[in-house]
Amino acid sequence: MSYLYLALAIIAEVIATSSLRATEEFTKPLPTFVMVVGYGLAFYFMTMALRTIPLGITYAVWSGLGIVLISIIGIIFYNERLDLAATIGMGLIVLGVLVIHLFSKVVRH
Repeated sequence: MSYLYLALAIIAEVIATSSLRATEEFTKPLPTFVMVVGYGLAFYFMTMALRTIPLGITYAVWSGLGIVLISIIGIIFYNERLDLAATIGMGLIVLGVLVIHLFSKVVRH
């Protein structure tokens, strides 16, 4: 169940961060509301994940996947482009998350 909470935290954070640009420096009420609620939900679900997943693992997965998903949203919705170095770097982030999940034996005490 903890990984479901972590997935929900990541989704909420990605929605909130994606809305941040649309707030136009907090002058647009709806995107600002979505951003505030999204970050609130993200931290709530992250605390739920922390019941059984160690803090370092939780944060590594949350931030790593968040970076990649936000970059994809930037490409799709904001017409942003990534250069080769950024693409390789994000590939390494994904690889790092996979290494954590496949090989780490860290458990919470």
